[in-house]
Amino acid sequence: MTRLISWNVNGLRACMEKGFLDFFKSVDADMFCIQETKLQEGQIQLELDGYHQYWNYAKKKGYSGTAVFTRIAPKTVSYGIGMEEHDEEGRVITLEFEDFYLVNVYTPNARRELERLDYRIIWEDCFRSYLKRLDSVKPVIVCGDMNVAHKEIDLKNPSSNKNNAGFTDEERGKLTELLASGFIDTYRYFYPDKEDAYTWWSYMFNARARNVGWRIDYFCVSERIGDRLAGAGIHADIMGSDHCPVQLEIK
Repeated sequence: MTRLISWNVNGLRACMEKGFLDFFKSVDADMFCIQETKLQEGQIQLELDGYHQYWNYAKKKGYSGTAVFTRIAPKTVSYGIGMEEHDEEGRVITLEFEDFYLVNVYTPNARRELERLDYRIIWEDCFRSYLKRLDSVKPVIVCGDMNVAHKEIDLKNPSSNKNNAGFTDEERGKLTELLASGFIDTYRYFYPDKEDAYTWWSYMFNARARNVGWRIDYFCVSERIGDRLAGAGIHADIMGSDHCPVQLEIK
């Protein structure tokens, strides 16, 4: 069994002071992906015995960024999606293993007033094409903060958030397109009707204590390895970020 974790840490240095290593050690993952590291190279020294570390930094300081920690050494590692206009924000790391690709992604936020929605939609098409190219070679596991609540069940207040960033028809439609192109939303595979299952909560209005949240962090896998899925979960009790970790287990 292989256990994978994904967590938007919303600033790794801050998260380190709020129990990151305690969770890292206790969950005992084979592969651990993080997003929004908000780091540049050399700003943190992380001793993780038994893990290979791979980092993708944004050019802009204190912004975005991803990392993968894996016990199993990958065959190859690549950064970005091979398109310069999309690869300056440290958003994607791809690890190739014997029988699958692991893609860690921090999807661009459409932002308030949807100022970045047009860019976001272009990104979505390019990223989906990238995943499909990988998928034509071997199965793909893609995880991370995808910055969208797919269905109304995936956020507490769908009606009042319609057309807000993360719940526009355009963003939701792009996730529908990705799934329709041969991918499984693993959490919904196991829990198709589970309500109040969220991975992100605003820091305002005591939202987390009231569980007024959104499910915007995902593990999606190629349909043809659906028979290898063994479990999916949300660690809603783990603090340290405005997101919580999500988990996948595969045979």
